[in-house]
Formats: sequence, C-alpha cells, structure tokens
Amino acid sequence: MTSAREIDVRTGPGSPIRGEFPIFESATYLNSCSQGALAHRVRDAVEEWLSGWDANGAEWDFWVERNEAFRSAIARLLHAEADDVAVTTSVSQGMSALVSALPLDGERNRIVISEYEFPTVGQIAHAQELRGAEVVHVHPGSDGEIPAERFAEAIDERTALVCCTTLSYRSGHRHDVGAIGEAAHAAGAIVLADSYQACGAVELDVRSLGADVVTGGTVKYLLGTAGLGFMWVRPEVRQALVPTQTGWFADEDIFAMSIADYSPHRSARRFDSGTPPVPALYAGVAGLSLVEEVGVQAIEAHVRGLADRLLDGLETLGATVPTPRDPSRRGPLVCVRSNDVAALVGALAAERMIVSSREDKLRVALHLYNVDEDVDRLLEALARHRALLA
Repeated sequence: MTSAREIDVRTGPGSPIRGEFPIFESATYLNSCSQGALAHRVRDAVEEWLSGWDANGAEWDFWVERNEAFRSAIARLLHAEADDVAVTTSVSQGMSALVSALPLDGERNRIVISEYEFPTVGQIAHAQELRGAEVVHVHPGSDGEIPAERFAEAIDERTALVCCTTLSYRSGHRHDVGAIGEAAHAAGAIVLADSYQACGAVELDVRSLGADVVTGGTVKYLLGTAGLGFMWVRPEVRQALVPTQTGWFADEDIFAMSIADYSPHRSARRFDSGTPPVPALYAGVAGLSLVEEVGVQAIEAHVRGLADRLLDGLETLGATVPTPRDPSRRGPLVCVRSNDVAALVGALAAERMIVSSREDKLRVALHLYNVDEDVDRLLEALARHRALLA
C-alpha cells in the first residue's frame, strides 16, 4: 500500500495513491461529487473506534480529542484558526444554527440564494419565511453562468444573508465569491459560501475567498463519511451572532453540565450542537489526513489536467457540456447532457463505471485517485453509447 507521503507531487497523485482505495480493483470510480471512495486508512480508523468501544466502553476523552483534531484539520485546510471553525453533523445543522442568530422580523429580512444552491440552503432559507424572511432567487443566464452582477441586482439594504455556493453540484459552475461578497458587504449583508463540492479538491483560503461563512463536509472530496461537517465563521461576524439553535457542545463549558442558563462559547464552537458524531469523526480525521498529505494545490492541479483531457474528448464526441472550459470557472465536476440520463448511468454501471446524475446531466467527478486511463475508459464507453448523449 502506497502512503501519500511517497507521492511525487510533481507528477501528481493518481496511480501511486490508488492502492489506498480498494474500489479501483473492480471499478472505475468517478462519483466523488456524491461520495468519496473508501480508503484503507478510513476503514482502519472506523475499526479503531469499534475496538476502543469494545475494549474500554466510553472513551470520552479520546472522542473529544477527535472532535478537536477534526476542527484543527479543517482550520488548516481553510487557512483559518481553529477557534473560527464549528464542527457540525451537516451543512444543514450549521446553516440552521446560523440563521437562528439572524433577526429576520425587521427591515433587514431578505435572504438571497442562487439557483445552484443545494436543497439544504434553499429549504432552510424558505423555512425562515415563517419568521418573516423574504427569499429572492438569483437565476443563471442562457450560458448557465450566474455572474456577480445578477447577485448585485438582488442585494439591497434589506438583505441579511447572501448564499452563493462555491461550486454548483448541478452543473459544475464556480461562483465568483469574491465579487459577490463585495456587493453583499457594501449593503451590510453576510455571505455564506457552501463549499461542499469544492473542499478537498479546490484550494480554499478564507482569508481571500470573500465569504463570511464557509460550510462543507467530509462525505465527498474529503474522503470521510456522512454525518460530519464544518462551518467557518469570520470572527467579526461571529461576535454579533448568538444562535438560538444550540446544543451541549456549543456551551462555554461543556462539562459544567448546567441546565440553568444559556452560555454560548465565545468561539465558533457556539455553532456546534449536541454529542459529536463520533464514528464519522474517526473516518473524517483519517480521510482528511490523505488530503493533507497530498496537498490541495497538488490535487487541484492533477484534477485540472484530468478535466482538460475529459473535456477535449467530449468535444470530439460532439457532446453538450454545460460545465465551463475555463479552469478558473469550474472545479472537479464535469457535467454532460443526456437525452436519457438514467439509461446512460445504468449502461455505464453495467461496465463498472460509477458516475451519477442530476436533472438531464451525467456527472463525472474527478479526484486525487483518478488517472488518465479512467478518463479514456469513460470516453470510450460514451462513444459506444453516443445515442444517449444530447
């Protein structure tokens, strides 16, 4: 088994790291936008949790340490401080805590969301209509892009929160978070960038990204499992937000065990919730260790080369690709239109090529463990099933 430490970052991960992921012994895996492939070390970490539980029962001290190890690893990933990171069970939990801190019954009650948000964001935003919020959708143009100017048109002095996913799970488009942030901040609004489809495969630096809140989780490119997420909150913003959705681990002193008051932690831990998702923490810390060892910049460069190869091949096939060619406007996800996407996904699955779909689009998600041969095999299969491409 190859360690990520042995990989020459000049040539990229790809083949050297594939031995960490057993699925490649039997399949071509191109579905990291839904679920990252399972690594040996992630399986080993979960078995470590089970062994400790079996041997010692409650290992609370170590479980709390895993929670803090994950918080610190996310902080390093985002070029942030650990005190500015909340550990959540999902983006849903983090965003719900965030909006619970917003007074939406006054003049500043508008929430602006893009059409490319994950359902979590849209559904939670619309749930705030019960508290007096007005929700405004920003729609893409005919080319599929949602330029920052469209956000600016929807933002005014009534806007409390602007949501702009860093990378669309529906099309692969990448928002200009910095420009959107400028428009929002000029109106006094907070900006949330859900980065679930980017973190682990796209370099994210919260010092320059332009958002006030960045969310994500471990089930995709961070190579962990479901049930674990994070929310980074800019310190200046956090200080003014006191969530009313809370839990035990959000308290100033979690072991005070007080039921007599509400004492939210001074740090972003105030957006944590109840008992942490212990099994997911073991998996999450292990998966993140792989990403850290390879390095996100190396992963992004490797994936960019694979995506270029895929896009070149799709152009030769005459396929319709809504994902932009410009690397600065996309990430690891490439989408291809199909006239029967369910049949296409099924035909590829029959050949042990694992992909996914949204609407009428085939989704191909590339990551650190993919290689040129994966792309070529997919292109050969798509040529055989050309009648299923739009």
